[in-house]
Amino acid sequence: MAIAALPDQPKETKGRVLVWDAPVRVTHWAMVICFFGAYLTAEEDKLRSLHVALGYTLAILVAFRLFWGVIGTRYALFKNFVRGPRAVGRYVRTLLAGRPKHYVGHNPAGALAIVTLLGMAALVTASGWMTYRQGDGGWAEEFHELVANLMLVVVGVHVIGVLTGSWLHHENLIGAMISGRKPGNPADSIERAMWLVAAILCGILVEFWWLLWTSGS
Repeated sequence: MAIAALPDQPKETKGRVLVWDAPVRVTHWAMVICFFGAYLTAEEDKLRSLHVALGYTLAILVAFRLFWGVIGTRYALFKNFVRGPRAVGRYVRTLLAGRPKHYVGHNPAGALAIVTLLGMAALVTASGWMTYRQGDGGWAEEFHELVANLMLVVVGVHVIGVLTGSWLHHENLIGAMISGRKPGNPADSIERAMWLVAAILCGILVEFWWLLWTSGS
């Protein structure tokens, strides 16, 4: 007696799934605005208050991103994307060969860039605070300018890496950091965008700027 064939099991099909939660996206773009805003206003005495406010805001964003990297969603957690130098080296070699491994979240090189940028942002804001407290001149100001310029270089390298990765993987990584979505299987998606957390962060930033404005700082 012939045995009836079992029906084919449905396969997971790749689509666009939610990878980057709202707090990650808001923090990312707010840091971009704060860094470039502060960089462009650094030499303008009449914009010093704005420069300082942007620096303080950048410090708040760095602190939040470190916090969210411990308790956030799957792809926001440092433990899920920060890898050692060997993993970074392997990824860079495959990238140069034109056959990079695809990662739903941050690839090893991108993870290194993010950790580096967070560390440099912490240094640039701390040295900026010291410069602001001691006045013009001194080692703190020179160190502040040095770190800011180095950070600009790292940002440039990061952007080149993002564009290269977008081309090789045939996906828009910049667009993904806006929409939060990347190609992947349904199992790759995070459950929620966490818009409430992003709204609370935005509320804290608005309150901070309101306090600066009303205090005349």
